[in-house]
Amino acid sequence: MQVVKYVMITLASVAAMEFVAWFAHKYIMHGFLWSWHADHHKPHHEKSGFFERNDLFFLVFAIPSAACYMIGSFTPYLGFLFVGIGISIYGLIYFLIHDVYIHQRFKWFRQLDSPYSRAILRAHGAHHAKQTKEGCESFGLLVVARKYFQARKRTEA
Repeated sequence: MQVVKYVMITLASVAAMEFVAWFAHKYIMHGFLWSWHADHHKPHHEKSGFFERNDLFFLVFAIPSAACYMIGSFTPYLGFLFVGIGISIYGLIYFLIHDVYIHQRFKWFRQLDSPYSRAILRAHGAHHAKQTKEGCESFGLLVVARKYFQARKRTEA
């Protein structure tokens, strides 16, 4: 029974992170920390190297995960440990989809071909259509609006 409880805590943490990431992206990255995120919206040829200031957000999300690992390891309540694991799993998913699949920063696998993978690409493309902090849409990663599942008409392309 304990195993089921900890699996559920981990899965709930992974799911909750999509909404934490959406909120952080919309209100923090496109808000008061735009100075960190702005280079991520520049075209690839305008970037000065492999790393972006935007990569600092990795640390922002790693700190609560590490804190949960430590609290869960040093207290009798192991739930925090599994929250930390959930945050780490979401971080891995985010890295694989955002940095590897969408932006191809690592050439580990080719384009996926499913309605969901195409919708993720469309949603992220719509987000990057603007290079400013205002007027962007689609701030999430895994939860994709229904409109992105519909193929674009050739006249819109």
